[in-house]
Amino acid sequence: MQDSFQQDPLPDDATVVPRVGRAIRALRQAKGMTLAELSLAAGVSTGMLSQIERDQANPSLRVLSQVRNALGAPISALFEEPRHAPEDPGFVRRADRRPWLELGYLSKELLSPGGPGSLQFMILHIPPRGTSGDQPMSYPAQKGGMVLEGALHLSVNGTEALLNEGDSFLFDSLDPHSFRNAKDAPARILWIMGAVPVERNL
Repeated sequence: MQDSFQQDPLPDDATVVPRVGRAIRALRQAKGMTLAELSLAAGVSTGMLSQIERDQANPSLRVLSQVRNALGAPISALFEEPRHAPEDPGFVRRADRRPWLELGYLSKELLSPGGPGSLQFMILHIPPRGTSGDQPMSYPAQKGGMVLEGALHLSVNGTEALLNEGDSFLFDSLDPHSFRNAKDAPARILWIMGAVPVERNL
């Protein structure tokens, strides 16, 4: 089985930008799964899983999706949630309390409030010429969004489109898909993910 990951270093300040390994290890242990069991379920080698959990490798988005889907976890479970201010209801996310997830080759800023909801939305921060990885992703979900800044080259099921500021998109992420920043400047993408009902996966 072929793994894919990025070698870019993570930021030193893990209190500002949490690392993904700790969250994956906690989710695996909460499920009572061994590394070998998660490896089999996710299609990712045990060696690579061990490296990811120890923050010695950054998984590509494809590998990260395989792992969290094998754990039955939404993307929001990988973010380190700040505590809600006491006066805030659970359906509110304050602008100054957004969790970040740093993957080295891109960052995710969570906009949706905490909770087990099927709809997650965030802002992707993609550095110049940054990509989602060498291999397309594919798993049951709906994805949509809008280019807030910069330009995005999006490929869905072999069809490619260049999206500029203000352009929006929606697709079934069962279709193999990938993306890259099309310019030599940072890009910000509003990224929305909706879970697909179980009956659609049968």
